[in-house]
Amino acid sequence: MKSHNISKSDISLIIDKMTEQWHIEIPKTKTLVMHEMDDNSNLIKGDNITAIQIGDSYIPFLSETELLEKFPKATVDTGAIKFVCNGANVMRPGIKKFTEFQKDDIICVIEETHNKFLAVGKALVSSNEMQEMTKGEVVKNLHYISDKYWEAAKLIKK
Repeated sequence: MKSHNISKSDISLIIDKMTEQWHIEIPKTKTLVMHEMDDNSNLIKGDNITAIQIGDSYIPFLSETELLEKFPKATVDTGAIKFVCNGANVMRPGIKKFTEFQKDDIICVIEETHNKFLAVGKALVSSNEMQEMTKGEVVKNLHYISDKYWEAAKLIKK
């Protein structure tokens, strides 16, 4: 895995894009390191942020609990956990409760018993639309516990 420091001008562009895509204020950082995963995705690590870049999209990393708290959430029942942690999209019947969100928003998926973050995904419908649904996909799973990004981040820390 190739890694390199991101220039100061590119750091501010990346932080601006994250702020725009996530609809939350991202703290400024002096250093960001990009770890190339494959042709289309990178792991970006800084002093106070870790994120995944897939194409032009940025996804908060699952270890960033403080940051993830600021995102809309969908809470899934225990039956959905193993599927979500294997990369499955989140289906309407598995969702027990949720906060308000719009279509295409970044959403955190948490489990109902311990409120642990399981995945980060993109809303396929708005929370209002989802309320009317009884079945179907609601969240496209983009990053989940033990996926390739999770495993790569463990190697980087060492």
